[in-house]
Amino acid sequence: MKVNIKKLDKSAKLPIYGSKGAACFDLHSLQENYLLPGIIAKLYTGLAFEVPNNHVMLLFGRSGHASKGIQLANCVGVIDSDYRGELIVMLRNDTQRNVIIREGERCAQAMIIPTFNTTFTEVDDITETNRGSGGFGSTGK
Repeated sequence: MKVNIKKLDKSAKLPIYGSKGAACFDLHSLQENYLLPGIIAKLYTGLAFEVPNNHVMLLFGRSGHASKGIQLANCVGVIDSDYRGELIVMLRNDTQRNVIIREGERCAQAMIIPTFNTTFTEVDDITETNRGSGGFGSTGK
């Protein structure tokens, strides 16, 4: 699949895959950022993506950040196919120390996958299953 990307800043880094088998590509911070404890910070990438119709870009945190107490503020970012603005990564620092994300450092990872529009139909009853309405923790440990 081909995806058009516009550099909004000449120093922006195009996304790259970290390995041959990587499912997600890495996104890089455009500038140095200081993440204060308990604060959410905006990290600019300097990139605008033309996500193909009937696709979505899903943005995920990096495992290296999670192991250090840094995560995406909204857990998973959703970039719709009709959004054409700059891709901005929102990170939250859940530690008690200042964290620096350096210019050009990987700040998130993303994948682009197909989507399917759904038609919703209101009904009086839905089919029953063995599980039924069992929710959180209902399928065992």
